[in-house]
Amino acid sequence: MRSTAVRRTALAASAAALALFATACGGSSEGGEEKGGDSTARAERTAAAAKPLTAAELEKAALTQADVKSGKVTTKVPARDDIARDKVKTDDADCAPLAYLQVGSYVGTPAATVKRSWTGDAKKPAAGASAEDTMMAALDRAKVVDTLASYADGGAEQAMKDLKAAARKCAGGFTYTVGGTTNKIVDVTPTQAPGGADEAFAVTMTIAAEEGVKAPVKAVVVRKGATLAHLPAVNLASAATGKDFDFPAELVQAQLAKLG
Repeated sequence: MRSTAVRRTALAASAAALALFATACGGSSEGGEEKGGDSTARAERTAAAAKPLTAAELEKAALTQADVKSGKVTTKVPARDDIARDKVKTDDADCAPLAYLQVGSYVGTPAATVKRSWTGDAKKPAAGASAEDTMMAALDRAKVVDTLASYADGGAEQAMKDLKAAARKCAGGFTYTVGGTTNKIVDVTPTQAPGGADEAFAVTMTIAAEEGVKAPVKAVVVRKGATLAHLPAVNLASAATGKDFDFPAELVQAQLAKLG
């Protein structure tokens, strides 16, 4: 395998531990702003937001293998995918919510959290594929870390506001570090958010990688009442090549269905 491919594969493996991305599914308006709704519906959502779920209730709402059609759900998330917020530092405090989201953590100050991970099925390489192409095919699958977080006193709504504000203020990019590794985001663009939630946020970021590669970094957060589902994902092949990747949209809808 060429040395360039080896270095990029190593980069991709590092990205798996430090950077998690997710894409938007079709649905509501750009940037995750909620469409319309009468005052009664908004009042009902506000009342629901005042009642955060307990850790036990979040466990019941978290995804299981039976909830997905493909891939593997892991209930005991490994330490490399469970990065503490205090390990994440940004050059601009306004951009911190985006950094927390990307590394698979949570935004704001939740009362309780539960985490799951999901890995897509491996793809088969084309017949007669080279060793390099075979490895890239094996890497070309999504990995999602799903963090459910419940909030008291309107904290879920505030976390969504902070994410949207960060996307506006940090459109030109920002830098963050995790465990001594520096990562540079060069672009932040809000995208179309999924439907079916009380509120949703979706963004595509571009991360500067080695050898001039600029890889897409995507994320989506949905709110149901006082609970946020943070759904970042990574694709190792995309991190190595800079090519786009498909986010498993079924996970967002499956999680929304369990949140009710």
